[in-house]
Amino acid sequence: MKSFINVQDIGPLDKALAEAMEIKHDRYKYQHLGRNKTLMMIFFNNSLRTRLSTQKAAMNMGMNVIVLDVNAGAWKLETERGVIMDGDKSEHLLEAIPVMGCYCDIIGVRSFAGLTDREYDYAETVLNQFIKYSGRPVFAMETATVHPLQAFADLITIKEWTPSNSPKVVLTWAPHCRALPQAVPNSFAQWMMADKDVDLVITHPEGYELDPQFVRGARVEYDQKKAFEGADFIYAKNWSNPGVTNPADYGKITCEDRSWTVDTEHMSWTNNGKFLHCLPVRRNLIVTDDVIESPNSLVIPEAANREISCSVVLKRILEAL
Repeated sequence: MKSFINVQDIGPLDKALAEAMEIKHDRYKYQHLGRNKTLMMIFFNNSLRTRLSTQKAAMNMGMNVIVLDVNAGAWKLETERGVIMDGDKSEHLLEAIPVMGCYCDIIGVRSFAGLTDREYDYAETVLNQFIKYSGRPVFAMETATVHPLQAFADLITIKEWTPSNSPKVVLTWAPHCRALPQAVPNSFAQWMMADKDVDLVITHPEGYELDPQFVRGARVEYDQKKAFEGADFIYAKNWSNPGVTNPADYGKITCEDRSWTVDTEHMSWTNNGKFLHCLPVRRNLIVTDDVIESPNSLVIPEAANREISCSVVLKRILEAL
């Protein structure tokens, strides 16, 4: 595996999940693969779970780790070609990227959507520059449109806690005070749709339809209560308007309906459903205290599995070097 961006890159899911369970049983089994190899983690945006879990996974694999926070400790980077660089950006990404590649064997990139130019965001402009110019394998630590490490960890968690061979999984939009990217719901839908055992339902206000390239015909139910009925897992996540039905709305908050907040009444509609969220979460906006603190909340085991999903990805990349 030379890059990891979408579910297709991981290959057969059953094999990837088997490797995840193997690594979870012995996290240092493949430490020899990373000996004398260096991972460079590049952050254009803030991070807690991604930074810690990815660094821990790399250490489990025996790797050296370099962490670069572009916004704190590096020159400000220009990403556009043809720009006269007479502002506050001192270095161009097209020089910085190959330089970074000189110092490492694998690169992880975290760069969020700007939410102002849909075409630019969905072209994955920053990530693709790293793939093209670094000369190194590149994996996504959340990009403008996807967060595959999170979605893989979500799937691992669902498999560990599933009550049946075909669990009903609901991805529900929830309100938020800020405009957020669609990366997490995009990847979650993509990975759930790739697993033939999962019965996925997506529920959100009208106009918040995710890009078809990620949902691939997933069942959409605009009535949240109907969507929740009989669900085994509820995955709550806010996303700003994806601009699919109206491009002018891209990146905007076009619904603030607090009735979508997941509370105990919402969870009572489910089949004793488990609650999932990628974190960080705005309590009593996305989900109420009593739900996220309940025995059915899996947010901590889910976060722990981020180390496991990343370990599988690094193992696959190291084996291909």
